[in-house]
Amino acid sequence: MTTTRPSVFPVNAVILGGGTMGEGIAAIFAAGGWPVQVVEPHGTEVADRIADCATQRGGAKPAVAVLSSLDAVNWAGVSLVVECVPEDLAIKRAVFADLTRLAPRETLLTSNSSSFPISAIAEGLEMRGRMAGLHFFMPAHLVPLVEVVSGPDTTPETAASLCETMTALAMRPVHVKKDIPGFLANRMQHALMREALSLAERGIASAEDIDAAVQYGFGMRFLGAGPFLQKDIAGLDIHHAAATTIYPDLCNDIVPVPFIAERAVRGDHGMKSGRGFYRWTADTARATRARYEKALVKALAVLGNNREGR
Repeated sequence: MTTTRPSVFPVNAVILGGGTMGEGIAAIFAAGGWPVQVVEPHGTEVADRIADCATQRGGAKPAVAVLSSLDAVNWAGVSLVVECVPEDLAIKRAVFADLTRLAPRETLLTSNSSSFPISAIAEGLEMRGRMAGLHFFMPAHLVPLVEVVSGPDTTPETAASLCETMTALAMRPVHVKKDIPGFLANRMQHALMREALSLAERGIASAEDIDAAVQYGFGMRFLGAGPFLQKDIAGLDIHHAAATTIYPDLCNDIVPVPFIAERAVRGDHGMKSGRGFYRWTADTARATRARYEKALVKALAVLGNNREGR
């Protein structure tokens, strides 16, 4: 995986938060050879984890500065901040208020939040024009998609610079022009998940068979083509005919079905709790994560070869 410095937007990055997302995002910049400072109060092992993630992207093992607070950041030359603090609006707004005081006026300020629109985080702040959503997907260092989300006050120059920077870091940016709940990819993912949960709830198929239908069926095709391109390949007439029959029967619930709601209430949260849709031990979780990441590395290579598209 090769990266190059963008012509108009050299990056010296600050990542706020060294959790699972923060360390993966930091690794993207570090693998590109750019200076990275990570603000993480509990950061004793963060640098090692970032280095491991960076090497998975094909970068050399980088040196990353892990700092205990915003006040410890060396702001000279910092072009971009990515906020990855806990999903609490009050915390995020407080962080961005501090950034108003600390960051240079030319620094672009972004949030990796998947829950809160950048317009809500930016409300009342004078720097709204240089704020945008920069939404990565877990694991961030292996999934190349990143959403550049414009709020109502985000300048076109801010969005364009972020897209250019992400492209230079071997990511695949998409510009979400309106700050709507779920942005772009998560909306489509949740539409799929709503139908999958409904099928399981109704006893149409097991979780295992639904997973297999996606992984070995249309999910495999999506590695080669997105939904619009795939339908051009297959034929819009065929899709229209099938949609006429299928659309009326699709789930359109506006709340999660009991199949997932009951698990959430019980605390069955997946691997981290030992049980979700499947049962997990420490060993099976570790092995499955390793297989998953190995598959993503291979998929990344395929997508890199197909980058030019049509």
